[in-house]
Amino acid sequence: MGSPLHVYKAHRCSFDLERTDAYLRLGTVTVYVCDQERSLPFYLDHLGFQVAFDTVHPSGERWLAVTPPDGTAVLSLVAPRPGSEEHKLIGGCTDIVFLTDNLPAKFREWRERGVRFLQEPCKHPWGGVGACFEDPDGNSFTLLGLDQVSSEVEMARREHAKRRDEELHAAHELELARQVQTRLFPQIQPTATTLEYAGTCIQARHVGGDYYDFLDLGRDRLGLLVADVSGKGTAAALLMANLQAHLHNQISSYWNRPYVPLVWDQPERFLRSVNRLFHRNTTQETYATLFFAEYDDKLRRLRYANCGHLSGLLLRQDGGVESLDSTCTAVGLFNELNCVADERSLSPGDTLALYTDGVTESRNAGGEEFGEERLVDSLQAHRDLPSHALLGALVDDVRMFGSPEQHDDITVVIARCRPD
Repeated sequence: MGSPLHVYKAHRCSFDLERTDAYLRLGTVTVYVCDQERSLPFYLDHLGFQVAFDTVHPSGERWLAVTPPDGTAVLSLVAPRPGSEEHKLIGGCTDIVFLTDNLPAKFREWRERGVRFLQEPCKHPWGGVGACFEDPDGNSFTLLGLDQVSSEVEMARREHAKRRDEELHAAHELELARQVQTRLFPQIQPTATTLEYAGTCIQARHVGGDYYDFLDLGRDRLGLLVADVSGKGTAAALLMANLQAHLHNQISSYWNRPYVPLVWDQPERFLRSVNRLFHRNTTQETYATLFFAEYDDKLRRLRYANCGHLSGLLLRQDGGVESLDSTCTAVGLFNELNCVADERSLSPGDTLALYTDGVTESRNAGGEEFGEERLVDSLQAHRDLPSHALLGALVDDVRMFGSPEQHDDITVVIARCRPD
């Protein structure tokens, strides 16, 4: 009917968690006027009301309604046909009462705006204080102040102020948590001669459960990692911090063990140790999918373990695409992880892409997912860009495809083998 949406908003004061009946409130009250155009400025300029409806029916009749700024009802200003029974009601008592928590202040405000009151405010025997006023057509209304209303409004204001302070405090705490979690992502990238790489995590909320990292494993080896902890929000962020601490704590297993190229089992041992710690320090329902890759900077060899995570994508220089599928279960589900690793040799120009489900499950307005096929197409389209630029272009493609409201964290790591 051409009405603003805000008119139909449910009034929050009407809700109670104990209620089981259907929501119900007063909608519109009719006031008969001679001329809608003449009456409208009185309600807008003198009383400070707002237009709720102003539309024309197919019959040609104008539907005009106004509403008090703090009210939940709507006054429909109707101009009846001259001579009709409704027209005879113009200029009489409407029996409409406007309640205020500060009658003296509202009385002064309206009188200064030109509202014609019939008398000064007077106290009624039953306790209320009121004053009657008229609109340009002589329709009379009552402005009424009640102690009960003043008390309820004051209580509502205090509750609102308390909620606002609590919300501001919570927002401040979330911002601090976001800053702390940001520091858990890699601040310094280990040096690599034959590999250029970049990563990002764009969180859907202040904090989240996605994680990526770049680890200096010693002896010209680099660790690339992407993980997705179960759950959302603050709980997932705490688990993510738990996982990050265990990963960094266990890096010593790389530094302290002798490196024997023919017995390259550090990734498996490393992840088994991390799994035991994560399982021991979390609840039974907690887990994390994780893709960990150890890159040998001299041999250009990638040894990886995919712990229940989405398949990594290896784009070969010749245009081929290899899927690095899961090699074992997620981290944290069991005390012992039957970790199995696989490996690939990289050639100059080959590109590795690791990501979380916030990329492939990003949905557009029609509910369609971005999907792995679009991900590969995007990587192929931007494959000639440097790794950090390719990363930015891919994230732009995902965000342009998806809905304006991001529903999940978007985390991506891109690594490209440098040309000779």
